[in-house]
Amino acid sequence: MSRTPILSEAELAEALRTLPGWTIANGKLHRTYRFHDFSAAFGWMARVALVAEKSDHHPEWTNVYATVTVDLVTHDAGGITSRDVALAKEMDLLAGT
Repeated sequence: MSRTPILSEAELAEALRTLPGWTIANGKLHRTYRFHDFSAAFGWMARVALVAEKSDHHPEWTNVYATVTVDLVTHDAGGITSRDVALAKEMDLLAGT
């Protein structure tokens, strides 16, 4: 399987324009989602998990009550790729943002 190329700085800047609420932190796409309660946060995580598993691209995330913090990076490519952007967009869609 060929490696997905890392986004250039210009491509990353363009991607961020389409991803409100996302930033770059420690070389990863980063966002914090806040939900109404734990059940809403965990339900969202379960829906994202199905998408992530289907695409074989999994987030780094933590959940504390109604808050989910997400970092996305394509480890085998060594940086942020179009796969991360696609998953971020799907996460936003599932969160209703």
